[in-house]
Amino acid sequence: MPAVSKGDGMRGLAVFISDIRNCKSKEAEIKRINKELANIRSKFKGDKALDGYSKKKYVCKLLFIFLLGHDIDFGHMEAVNLLSSNKYTEKQIGYLFISVLVNSNSELIRLINNAIKNDLSSRNPTFMCLALHCIANVGSREMAEAFASEIPRILVAGDTMDSVKQSAALCLLRLYKTSPDLVLMGEWTSRVVHLLNDQHMGVVTAAISLITCLSQKNPDEFKTCVSLAVSRLSRIVSSASTDLQDYTYYFVPAPWLSCKLLRLLQCYPPPEDGAVKGRLVECLETILNKAQEPPKSKKVQHSNAKNAILFEAISLIIHYDSEPNLLVRACNQLGQFLQHRETNLRYLALESMCTLASSEFSHEAVKTHIETVINALKTERDVSVRQRAADLLYAMCDRSNAKQIVAEMLSYLETADYSIREEMVLKVAILAEKYAIDYSWYVDTILNLIRIAGDYVSEEVWYRVIQIVINRDDVQGYAAKTVFEALQAPACHENMVKVGGYILGEFGNLIAGDPRSSPLVQFNLLHSKFHLCSVPTRALLLSAYIKFINLFPETKATIQEVLRCDSQIRNSDVELQQRAVEYLKLSSIASTDVLATVLEEMPPFPERESSILAKLKKKKGPGAVSVTELEDSKREGGELNGGGDRGPDTAAMAASNTSTPSPSADLLGIRSAAPVGAAPSSAGSLLVDVFSEAGPTAPSAAVNDDGFLRDLEQPTETSDSLLVEGSGDLDSAPPSEDPAPPLSEADELLNKFVCKNNGVLFENQLLQIGIKSEYRQNLGRMYLFYGNKTSVQFASFTTTVSCPGELQSQLNVQTKPVEPLVEGGAQIQQVLNIECLSDFSEAPLLNIKFRYGGALQNLTLKLPVTINKFFQPTEMSSHDFFQRWKQLSQPQQEAQKIFKANHSMDTEVLKAKLLGLGTALLDNVDPNPENYVCAGVIQTKSQQVGCLLRLEPNAQAQMYRLTLRCSKDSVSRRLCELLAQQF
Repeated sequence: MPAVSKGDGMRGLAVFISDIRNCKSKEAEIKRINKELANIRSKFKGDKALDGYSKKKYVCKLLFIFLLGHDIDFGHMEAVNLLSSNKYTEKQIGYLFISVLVNSNSELIRLINNAIKNDLSSRNPTFMCLALHCIANVGSREMAEAFASEIPRILVAGDTMDSVKQSAALCLLRLYKTSPDLVLMGEWTSRVVHLLNDQHMGVVTAAISLITCLSQKNPDEFKTCVSLAVSRLSRIVSSASTDLQDYTYYFVPAPWLSCKLLRLLQCYPPPEDGAVKGRLVECLETILNKAQEPPKSKKVQHSNAKNAILFEAISLIIHYDSEPNLLVRACNQLGQFLQHRETNLRYLALESMCTLASSEFSHEAVKTHIETVINALKTERDVSVRQRAADLLYAMCDRSNAKQIVAEMLSYLETADYSIREEMVLKVAILAEKYAIDYSWYVDTILNLIRIAGDYVSEEVWYRVIQIVINRDDVQGYAAKTVFEALQAPACHENMVKVGGYILGEFGNLIAGDPRSSPLVQFNLLHSKFHLCSVPTRALLLSAYIKFINLFPETKATIQEVLRCDSQIRNSDVELQQRAVEYLKLSSIASTDVLATVLEEMPPFPERESSILAKLKKKKGPGAVSVTELEDSKREGGELNGGGDRGPDTAAMAASNTSTPSPSADLLGIRSAAPVGAAPSSAGSLLVDVFSEAGPTAPSAAVNDDGFLRDLEQPTETSDSLLVEGSGDLDSAPPSEDPAPPLSEADELLNKFVCKNNGVLFENQLLQIGIKSEYRQNLGRMYLFYGNKTSVQFASFTTTVSCPGELQSQLNVQTKPVEPLVEGGAQIQQVLNIECLSDFSEAPLLNIKFRYGGALQNLTLKLPVTINKFFQPTEMSSHDFFQRWKQLSQPQQEAQKIFKANHSMDTEVLKAKLLGLGTALLDNVDPNPENYVCAGVIQTKSQQVGCLLRLEPNAQAQMYRLTLRCSKDSVSRRLCELLAQQF
């Protein structure tokens, strides 16, 4: 940059600034500014032409006045004229004024663009840099339209000076961020990538910022940068501090460039080339080794630069998640920082270890630091560090340490900062539910949570504890006893009253035998809190009172007196008044049987994602779970459902998302007893694990079954369909004949249900078989409807479901026997509970036998239970999809088929089938908008299998190319076989 000559000091500007600073009041300042503006205006309008120095001085004064907060409405043309000057200082002031005061809608923009073009083509490096800085500072769309095609040429030109290349790279980055559609690299891509090999470190530093941004949007176009980045990083890491003297910062060679190179590599999966990957691993090991070396300087700048590189290297190790040795070493290095005297290092160490805790390779290593993290939670003075410590405890929690971590978090909650209490409450609630083997501990924990931080316990939390208690008979009595004792405290939080009212209203009879908790004592205890509660809680208590009348008839008179008082039936709140009047009338006129029917015990809640977990995700911010994250969750202690041996914590993640508890469907056989002779499910099975009953079928099972049917779309009863609701007894006597072989059309019937769950499976002149099914994670429930199309009774009607060969160890199917007699024109129903233990390719067989007019009818079908039924859809960005696609690149992981279209190639039909498959249909991911891409994870009890699908239709040739990549080869092949017949 040219030196500023002594005559460029602009004494007039210095005097004006001094006058402004010496003003004693705002009025004096405005008066002096107005005087100066008048003088400048007269100079600009005068007949005498101003020289360059005078224009520069007056433009500088206008710029200073503008920076003081005053509007400037003239002088723009003079600033534009300065751009044509050959003096650096005059041109500099002109560009500075334009960058600050000229907007993109100005009429002068064309003149400015012409001046910039002249400077860009002048080959004067100083002028070119000024022009590029102006373009970047303005950064408008108009600038991008005018120069986006010119700047890449300057950037890669062989005769462009290094300083200009740096400015061009950063200018192009600015334009790309504001108008990415206008910055098209195209032919310049490879030459821009090769700037990573430039000898000038400043050019490499500027270029890598541009390449990183471009790679995030177009990873495939810039994938060649990986090997170049590794090569450059290797040279820097292996160099001594004296090798790069101009770019060594406190004995650390090129720290900024090293960080940017490591960040660029995080845009891509691990290198496929073995040599490149080996070189990169060496670099990362060297960085970890240098972190253990004694510091070469005691200056804070040295440790900051060294640690910046270390943390970026650890982030890259975590991103790859494929080198167990590096992951454990990174964890140990971070563990040393947990007790560092520098607060920022402790914060960053806790944050990075949160991510490491999710890796199966480093989870155990992270757990070794539990005492240090707990101590940080208790003693840290900085609230942000304490919050990260709480996050890490949450991430490292598994079944082995759940009780310890939950106890520590509850203890901390009593003194926690108000800003993080709500999030802490959610985490405690999730962990208690997730790892609750003893559900009495879960109830104690949640009630303790309400006691300690009741104001921060959201509705989702107390809804959830009620759902758990209702769905588990073995904890209901304990819950009733515990809330009864908790309500006896003089100061009781309103959320405790809500939980107590609900649980005692449902299960108060379980503790009513003790005189200390007799029905009247329970009622009086609840009613003593009534006047202190809000309207919604009072409404809940009134519902509990009417439930008491059903449970304890001896309390009827007392409760009616309460309902009859003016404060209830004449309440100003319409909801309370209506409840009081209706409950009073109901209790007065309804018979005992009617009351028992209307006020029967709540049925179990269906399985859905825990609303507490959903709330925590929302609080943490949006972000779809990737296939990789879902597969990582297989290890014990992962955040998602479906772990192979995780027992109760699996079901603890699945919950009702309803805002208020309501009688819902029993989707997964929650109350269903296992059939006689069936082997009990293992501890990891949702069928018996969390919401199961050890005893016989609950009396409300038929009601729950009907509720399930109501939740699903009801079939229309027409002359073509006999699928109407019905239920059967649980006793039958099967004929002794062997099952018939499967029908010849069994495979064809099976294929009809690959992409749908409901419909008619089989129909002939005697019998119609309909299906309704629902699947959640590795569990399913299927309803079979057998309709007698004749006027003659079916006798000895039996059904048998069998799993041939290896399928016995891959699929667990529990059935309820059907009614042995099916009257003419009638229909019966059978319920099947299905658990996927591992991936499978065959289908279970359904054998049906009955006597019609004395003749035995014996037929065997294939049940439409295919591996895709256990898909969990996964949303992914384009970057994540293709990154995962490349990771699944082994030949055995891919299955591909090119086939002729069997059906119409209608877009909407294709989308409907792909959605029916169970995967997530991803929009705007494939570069070709005609293609379809999907992602999902198949949930089995033993493992989870990530699957990616790409369907490429060719409408002209009426052909498809179907490609599947899965983390397990047998799944790829089976899905490819199934899907090829669907399109």
